[in-house]
Amino acid sequence: MLRGLVLIGLAAVSWGTTGSVTTILIARSDAEPLLIGAARMWVAALVLVAGATAVGAGPTRTARVLPHCLAMGACMALYQAAYFSAVAMTGIAVTALIAICSAPLMIATLAAALLGERLTRRTGAALALGVIGTALLIATPSTMTGSASRFLIGIALALAAGLSYAVYVVIAKAAVARADSLAVTAVTFSVAAVLTLPFLVWTHAPLAQAARSWPWLLYLGAIATAGAYALYTLGLRHVPASVAGVVTLLEPLTATLLGVWVFSERLGAAGLVGALLLFAAIWLTLPRVAARGVGAAPI
Repeated sequence: MLRGLVLIGLAAVSWGTTGSVTTILIARSDAEPLLIGAARMWVAALVLVAGATAVGAGPTRTARVLPHCLAMGACMALYQAAYFSAVAMTGIAVTALIAICSAPLMIATLAAALLGERLTRRTGAALALGVIGTALLIATPSTMTGSASRFLIGIALALAAGLSYAVYVVIAKAAVARADSLAVTAVTFSVAAVLTLPFLVWTHAPLAQAARSWPWLLYLGAIATAGAYALYTLGLRHVPASVAGVVTLLEPLTATLLGVWVFSERLGAAGLVGALLLFAAIWLTLPRVAARGVGAAPI
């Protein structure tokens, strides 16, 4: 249904602000990437647990899917570790290109194999357009720094980040069909928060960093993570996982547009073509969801 598509789109737009906020945090507060990853998980967990408790969607509502939540929490923690480590080895552009472009393809493959979702020609075309568009949108001439082995390890970590997110989506699709979506998200991020505690071992003076950066960390955790994933998980009840993978490509589009408007970055001809391809990919998903109501389920 269109409602699910809109919810996932809003979540993706919110995720798209993460890059800009992270850039500000690193530039102005000297915040380290692993500290940012851990802090956003903890803030998100606290907000989600409070919200779920307030509306009567406590952890007991997830008893039937507790293994799902544990697996999803592990996937989310692994994504944070793999993505930020890859950034340090290969750079932001290459990591984003590999992680974001690979995830929709992995989601479509896993959804077909594990959930029985049929990849139609329309969705396949949307995936192809979306991946190509994302590549054009965020790809920049890369310069390899450090050793070749370090660069290859970074590539592997970026792929691991994409796979972690893809597994999260497929498990979430199965979990929200059997339990309250907000309760599932709250338990998932509580697990992820606990698993990110070791990140602090590799950060310098984490409490001092958090004190300098708290307004932005609060935004990342409460809005761009807790709020976004709550919307995404709710929308996933109404949309096939493969289609959700296409719509979340609004994230790099949002990130790029913010880079142009806020940081005066240049988009270029290839970037403009990429943005148009992304819009085309998302448009291809609209008739399928609206006409068939694929994946619809009562809230």
